[in-house]
Amino acid sequence: MEIKKVAVIGAGVMGSGIAAQIANAGTDVLLLDIVPKDAADRDILAKSAIEKMLKTDPAPLMHPKNARRIRAGNTEDHLKDIADCDWIVEAVLENLDIKQKLYKRIEEYRKPAAVISSNTSSIPLHLLTEGRSDSFKKHFLITHFFNPPRYMRLLEIVTSGDTDPNTAQYIASYCDTALGKGIVPCNDTPGFIANRIGAFWLQAGMNEAFNLGISVEEADAVMSRPVGIPKTGIFGLLDLVGIDLMPHLAKSLLSTLPATDNYAAIHRDFDLVDKMIADGYTGRKGKGGFYRLNKEGGKKVKESINLKTGDYATSEKATPAALDAFKKDGLRGLVSSSDKAGQYAWQVLSQTLCYAADLVPEIADDIFAVDQAMKLGYNWSKGPFELMDALGTKWLVDKLAEEKRDIPALLKDVHGKNFYKVKDGVLHYFGTDDQYHPVQRADGVLLLEDIKRKSNPVHKNDSAALWDIGDDVLCLEFTAKMNALDLDVMAMIHAAIEQIDSSDTSYKALVIYNEGSNFSAGANLAKALAVVDEGNWPAIESLITEGQRAYRALKFASFPVIGAPAGLALGGGCEILLHCDAIEAYAETYCGLVEVGVGIIPGWGGCKEMLLRHHHRRKAGGPVPPIAAAFETIGLAKVAKSAAEAKQLLFLKDTDGITMNRDRLLANAKARALELAKDYTAPEEEELRLPGPAGQLALMMAVNGLAQAGRATPHDVTVSEALTEVLSGGKDGDVTHTVTEEDLLALELQGFMRLVKTPETRARIDHMLKTGKALRN
Repeated sequence: MEIKKVAVIGAGVMGSGIAAQIANAGTDVLLLDIVPKDAADRDILAKSAIEKMLKTDPAPLMHPKNARRIRAGNTEDHLKDIADCDWIVEAVLENLDIKQKLYKRIEEYRKPAAVISSNTSSIPLHLLTEGRSDSFKKHFLITHFFNPPRYMRLLEIVTSGDTDPNTAQYIASYCDTALGKGIVPCNDTPGFIANRIGAFWLQAGMNEAFNLGISVEEADAVMSRPVGIPKTGIFGLLDLVGIDLMPHLAKSLLSTLPATDNYAAIHRDFDLVDKMIADGYTGRKGKGGFYRLNKEGGKKVKESINLKTGDYATSEKATPAALDAFKKDGLRGLVSSSDKAGQYAWQVLSQTLCYAADLVPEIADDIFAVDQAMKLGYNWSKGPFELMDALGTKWLVDKLAEEKRDIPALLKDVHGKNFYKVKDGVLHYFGTDDQYHPVQRADGVLLLEDIKRKSNPVHKNDSAALWDIGDDVLCLEFTAKMNALDLDVMAMIHAAIEQIDSSDTSYKALVIYNEGSNFSAGANLAKALAVVDEGNWPAIESLITEGQRAYRALKFASFPVIGAPAGLALGGGCEILLHCDAIEAYAETYCGLVEVGVGIIPGWGGCKEMLLRHHHRRKAGGPVPPIAAAFETIGLAKVAKSAAEAKQLLFLKDTDGITMNRDRLLANAKARALELAKDYTAPEEEELRLPGPAGQLALMMAVNGLAQAGRATPHDVTVSEALTEVLSGGKDGDVTHTVTEEDLLALELQGFMRLVKTPETRARIDHMLKTGKALRN
C-alpha cells in the first residue's frame, strides 16, 4: 500500500504544520476544519492557515510551491472527500468528546484500508477508540508530532493491542522516509515520553530558581549548553513555546497521572507566572516573558524579569563560578560547584535524571527510546541515561545516597557500570532485564558514528578524516570546530584522491559528509583575521590557491564525488559542493555563498561554478543575463532555506537528490556514488564567452543606483566591483574570445586579495566574529 493522499483534520498550528510537512514530502493533502459561525467563506479556517504558513518564518513549507499540494476544505461539506485518502490525521482540540464524535463521522466515509491517527499528547488511546468498530481500531494509532513539525524530528507512535502491527509499521515507514521523522515507540501513558520528562524538567527548573533565588540568566547559563541542552535553557525555552502552555500541560498531566507520581509531587503554581500570563507576558508570542525586548532611545534592549519582584531590568550575561568548574571538570564539576548556580544545576538535573530512570519501563520498553525522544523532541545533545553515564553511575548513586534520596531501581541495577557500552564495535544499552542489548538501526540507516566504533580512519589530521564506509567507498569528514575549512582539509582532499587512485586499493568513489550540526560554515575566519592582522599576504594567497587546487582536483577526479550536506553549507562549504559530481542533500540544508557579508568574494571557485550553472540554465539572451543572475545570488549573499530552495538558486542541480531523514543521508549518498561509479567519466573543462568591461559596466550601473538611493554602502560598491569583474571575465574579457575555468580562478584570487587588504573588509570580518552579523560599512 502506498500513501498517495492524506487528510489532516484540524487546521490549527499543529494540524497545518503536519499538512505542510506532508506536502513537503510530495504528497497531496486535504486540510479540513470547522465552519465558523456566520462565515462568508466556509473554508476560511483552512485557507487562512495555508496563507499564514506562506508568511511564517521559520517557514513550515520547504518551498512556497508546496502549498499547491494542500487543498482547503471544511468538515461539514468535505468530510466525504476523505474516502480517497490513505491516511487520516486528526489534530483537533484536546477534548475527548469532540474527538470521539469526529471519529464516528470519519468511520462513515473512510475506505476500509485507510489508517486513522490522532496527534493527541494527553488522551489515552483506549478512550479515543471507545465505541468504534474493530476495523477502525485495527487501523488506529497515535502519531504525536512535535511543534514545529517541519523542524522537530521526533514522532512518538503509540499503538494498542487492537492495532494491526503492519498498519503501525506502514505509517512508521512513511513518516521515517518521507517525512524525515525519528520514530520512537511509546507506551500509552500520560505525556508519552518527551513531554512527560520535559514537563518535569521545566517544572523542576522553575521550582529551584525560585527556591535558590537565582536569576533567570544564571539558571539558563548552567541549564543549557554545559548540560548539552539548547542555549535557551529553562526560561528561554518557556518563552519560546509560550508560558501559557505550561498550565494546560500541567492540567492534562495531573488529570491522568497518579497522585503518587513525582511530577504531581513537585508541581506548584507561581503567582508571578500567573500574573505574567494575565498581563499578556506569555513569551515571544506575547509582550515578552521571562525575557523581553524593550525600546530605549530607538534601540532594542534585552531585559529579564526579577523572579522575586517581578520587575524588568537590563539582562546581563551570567558568569557563575559553576561555569568555570564545568570548563575544568566537565559535567560533574558543574553540578559539584558550591555556588548557587552549581546547586541549581545539581538539583534540577538530579531530579530529572531520577524521574526518567523511574519511568522505564512504564513509558517505554528501553532506555534508548527515552534518550532518543529527548534528543529528537527537545534537542538535547545527550539523553537522560547518556547524561547519567557522563556523570558516572557510581558517583551519582553515591551522591544521592549521601543526600539520603531515593535511588531509582534501574540506577541501582546499573550501579558501577554504564547504561551504554560498545561491544564488538556495536553500541549496546542496558535493559530492564539487567542485560545489554545491541542498538538496532532501521534498514537503510548508515551512521558514521557506528562506523567509527568498528574501525580506524584511513587517514586523519587535525581538521579532517577519511573513513572506509564499505563497498569500496571512502568518506571525507570535516572535524574542526564548526567544520571550518583550512589547509589541513585541502591536504586531506588530495590524500583522498591519491588513495582512491592508488593501484593498491579498490576504492571507486568519495562521499563528503559529516554528522555535525552543520556541514561547514566555510573558512576559519578567526584564523584568517589573525593572518590579516599580521599582514601575511602570502599565507592568505596560499590558502586561496590551495583551496582552488583542491576543489579543482575534486571536480576533475577520475572517480565520482558526492556531497552529502546537512545544516549550514556556507561560503567554502557551499563551494566544495559546487565542485561535486552530484549532491545528496538532507532536506534541511541551508546553502549560500555569503562571502560578501565579510567584505570578500568567493575565492575557491564559487564565482566560477555559479557562472557555469547560470550559463547552462540560460542558453539564450546573450552573455549578460547569466552573469547578472550569478551576481544577484552571490552579491546579495542569498541563502537557500531548504534543499528544495537550493535547487531553485542552482546550488543544487535538478538531478541532485534530497533525503528527508537525516539518518538516511549517508546511505543514500553512498548508493548514489556507487551508481555513478558504474560507468563514470570525468567532466571536461569548460570555456565561456564573457562580455568583459561592457558587462561589468551594465551590472555596476545598477549597483551605483542602489548606492545613490542609500541601499548600498561604499564598501558594498567596492566588493561589487571585484565580483562583477570576475563574473564578466575581467578587464581583458570580450565575447570574441573564450575564458577558461583557470582564467576565472585567477580572477577570483585577484579580486579576493584586493579586497582582503582593505580596512573595511578587516572591519567586516572582525564584526562578524564578535556579533555573528554582517557590518554595513
